[in-house]
Amino acid sequence: MTDQPRRIHHGPFRADQLRDGDRYELSNGHPIYCAPAGWQHGSGSVTGGLVLDSDPDVQWTGADVGISPEAGTLRAPDVVVRATSPSGDGTWLTEAPPLAVEYAGPGQDERDLKIKIAELLAAGTRQVWVVRLVEPQRVEAYRAGEPMKVHTAADMLEAPGILRNPVPVRALFDREAAHDVVLRNLLQRRGYASLNDVRVEGREEGREEGMVDAILTLLRGRRLAVDATVEARLRACHDRETLRRWLLNAAQAERADGIFDR
Repeated sequence: MTDQPRRIHHGPFRADQLRDGDRYELSNGHPIYCAPAGWQHGSGSVTGGLVLDSDPDVQWTGADVGISPEAGTLRAPDVVVRATSPSGDGTWLTEAPPLAVEYAGPGQDERDLKIKIAELLAAGTRQVWVVRLVEPQRVEAYRAGEPMKVHTAADMLEAPGILRNPVPVRALFDREAAHDVVLRNLLQRRGYASLNDVRVEGREEGREEGMVDAILTLLRGRRLAVDATVEARLRACHDRETLRRWLLNAAQAERADGIFDR
């Protein structure tokens, strides 16, 4: 979870004996002290969390959330991803998240990291990503029953059934790359495939608004009274063929609302 954890060899302890905010994890009842994160570690966790939380298929993410599948185990990955929001009033999650992310800096306790990964996978986590903050920057992807795979900064990570979009490895530790991914994801959450779709829609809306203004100008130029109802109906229409027909009608209608007649 954070740099240089040290194991205290006495116990056993239970997860319900720890409180929210305690700097300990549990492995087989043995407490593991977790020191505060360094700036690079903390920044990476925030960056990765934003990338994953913005994915259109993700409903909930958490940072340093305690996972306790059984009484003697309490693990808190840097970032966890779930398909649904947690329920109940318990402090710890009892169900392992489908995706967990760990950031590993220069002082990482490799032995404990391996145990932590194994415990998460055994509890039901489908993928564990370990983001290596030391050069060369990379991500190690762990899946139950499969060999670990190393992904370099130029690669993409995939989590079918968890994330809709592939995640560029670089976006998990590079702030600018992360912002690009977050923008794409947020646009998709609003129904746009990309930023280009927003630009296209903006141009289309501009054309429609121009046609509405032309209709209103023509009606008023012909000294026809345009009330709020007519103007509201015009501005509510986004079908260009209909607006084009109303524009032609505006040249000969005897009253403003007559443009809507066929």
